[in-house]
Amino acid sequence: MKCPGFILALLWLTGGSLASSPQFPTTNHALLNAGGEEQFFVGTAGKPWTSGQFGCVRSGGGQLHEGLDIRCLQRDKRGEPIDAVSATADGVVAYVNTKPGLSNYGNYVVLRHQLDGVEVHSLYAHLSAVRPGLKAGDAVRTGERIATMGRTSNTHQRITQDRAHCHFEFDLLVNDRFAQWHAAKKDGERNDHGNFNGHNLAGFDPAAVLKESAARGPAFDFAAHLQSRPEMFRLAIRAKSLSIVRRCPRLVQRNPVAEREGVAGYELACSFNGVPLRIVPRAASELKSPAKAVLLSVNEAEWRAHPCAKLVFKRGQSWTLLAHGQDLVDLLAY
Repeated sequence: MKCPGFILALLWLTGGSLASSPQFPTTNHALLNAGGEEQFFVGTAGKPWTSGQFGCVRSGGGQLHEGLDIRCLQRDKRGEPIDAVSATADGVVAYVNTKPGLSNYGNYVVLRHQLDGVEVHSLYAHLSAVRPGLKAGDAVRTGERIATMGRTSNTHQRITQDRAHCHFEFDLLVNDRFAQWHAAKKDGERNDHGNFNGHNLAGFDPAAVLKESAARGPAFDFAAHLQSRPEMFRLAIRAKSLSIVRRCPRLVQRNPVAEREGVAGYELACSFNGVPLRIVPRAASELKSPAKAVLLSVNEAEWRAHPCAKLVFKRGQSWTLLAHGQDLVDLLAY
């Protein structure tokens, strides 16, 4: 479906979004039914539906799953899924991968949305086919078909026909210079997907978004939703600018000191897997250490409840950033 010229103009003026209330990406809405989770989620092979949720649900809680695995409702005569996969909100196509051998996601599409002052990316994976002609830069509307559900991937354990599903994510792009960062910092490692490598997509729970959006309708506010999520750690980064600040202005809180003296860094309150929930500009007088990054606090109860992200660790009575945490800081500030 092509957008008329006036729609494209509106999308450009609003940063790619006319609606801020996200919708389900398939016709499976069983998540909203009492006890409907088993009809909505697909678990991993031999595991219950709970392993298809977002969070520390794999490998006994030690592995992060950054999206939802949504069960198919329709199949063809061969038993293959034929469910339509649709845009969760108005936006613009950011990336399309149609070489399933290059990613655990298989065929996948990433859309970029401007929702309530936050640049959000939605990801749709394991697709059997992407809509012909769909390409980066195309404007899409809420509910517009972009692909067909499938079971493509490059993993050793293939997705069996009975487990066909749509893997669906909501993400913040950590840095729009990820491709350059990766080339400079990860010498010798392949990056087949530019900025839309999964390591640059920090996910938050789509189920919580979809439930709250369904309950609140047009009153749903993406920025307020993110800021209501539990904080696991807080850190200060000494950098005069961060890519994510420019792209997510509603997450930034005012600080009169930094406004008066100038910004020398930022304080970030982050979720268990590193999604910035609240960002405070800091002046040089407020940064107590000359270090590039300082871990300011950790919510130990939240850390114990989410052991899979492996960003911070407690050594004796002190907290420290692990290698993945250091990478996150380095990427945020690049």
